[in-house]
Amino acid sequence: MRVGVLGCGTVGSAFVGLLARQAETVRARTGVALEVAAIAVRDADRIRPGIDPTLLTTDPAAVVADPAIDVVVEVMGGIADTRALVLAALAAGKPVVTANKALLAASGAELFAAADAAGVDLLFEPAVAGGIPLVRPLRESLLAEPIDLVVGIVNGTTNYILTRMTESGVGYADALVEAQSLGYAEADPTADVGGHDAAAKIAILASIAFGVSLTSDDVDVEGITSVTTRDIAFAARHGFVLKLLAVAERHETTDGVRQSVRVHPTLVPVDHPLAAVRGSFNAVFVHGGAVGDLMFYGPGAGGAPTASAVLGDVVDAAVNLRRGAHASVGALDVPNLLDSDELVDAWYIGLVVDDRPGVLAVIAAALGEHDVSIASMDQDVADPSDKVARIDLVIHPARTAAVRATLDALRTLDPVRSIDATVRVLPGVVGA
Repeated sequence: MRVGVLGCGTVGSAFVGLLARQAETVRARTGVALEVAAIAVRDADRIRPGIDPTLLTTDPAAVVADPAIDVVVEVMGGIADTRALVLAALAAGKPVVTANKALLAASGAELFAAADAAGVDLLFEPAVAGGIPLVRPLRESLLAEPIDLVVGIVNGTTNYILTRMTESGVGYADALVEAQSLGYAEADPTADVGGHDAAAKIAILASIAFGVSLTSDDVDVEGITSVTTRDIAFAARHGFVLKLLAVAERHETTDGVRQSVRVHPTLVPVDHPLAAVRGSFNAVFVHGGAVGDLMFYGPGAGGAPTASAVLGDVVDAAVNLRRGAHASVGALDVPNLLDSDELVDAWYIGLVVDDRPGVLAVIAAALGEHDVSIASMDQDVADPSDKVARIDLVIHPARTAAVRATLDALRTLDPVRSIDATVRVLPGVVGA
């Protein structure tokens, strides 16, 4: 089986090298002989160590259209042009393996339907969590499992930054610079630190787990740019670690089954498995009604781990093509999204207030007026010369609408100078 590769960057070049080393093992175990027959690149003249230059072309459409190509690997990125190439490959009866999370999060339902119509695979294990086997277990092993929660760390850049802030006490800006110097963060890190990369991944995972067609636009997103060392310290004092989590929940309501999908900084108890995920590693925690708790952990990015996931999908696609079969995510329903105001969460709220008697009573009254109650509290003097104090609260689970109304009310109080932290707590932890 001849493989056409679209893109030869970090992942593409690692995949070509891995396939060359593992081709004999794959043939021995599956009876399928895989070889890379063409590689589409932007610049065919650039030297690529370990890559046969005779395989290079600058025409990705020609690779897709070549009748000698059996399987297409898409690791070039982009959405509009790449979508057209993937659709063309599927229409020609060629299975596609893609690592393109942005494409799937924008046009997944259309591409899955095209693959089913053509009777070939569209596989995407490398698109979500690098080398972690996650998509296939959700799509196959847990197909009939009543999953109600998928929550995880799915962006290595932000997890590295928060790990450094937690373990070394450095500020966000310094941790970001360090991540960039080590190659964990791009020169423009907006997609990572703004939570958008994680949003694309959780949209894909939630679509598979819940059987509904979700896109990045369905995800409520908050990044880590406002996280401070004080927030990190508060978390540590109260037995938490602060992580950027992607959260997908299935809700049983009086209006039927509904879904919620979000990305935001979250306080995670130190004894929860996700709290121990350090550096650039990823982990996804899944809860099902029958199976209980599962966690998938490993390197979430990088050329070699992602190439491993690509090759695994290529082997599956090739074997299925030989057998005249294909794997399907099934029909995806229209989502019935729960309004964010209806979500129920515990929160950490940081206030800067006047340091004088009666302030706490005024704050407690404002919370009580909106049925929000305090689970724990810290207070210290922020600036004795200016008579300013800091109050850090964790509130019991409350509807987001009530929390927002409470925050609006607190801002109007005379002794409240500012609200400089609002961070959710891992669902089900406080008041469970």
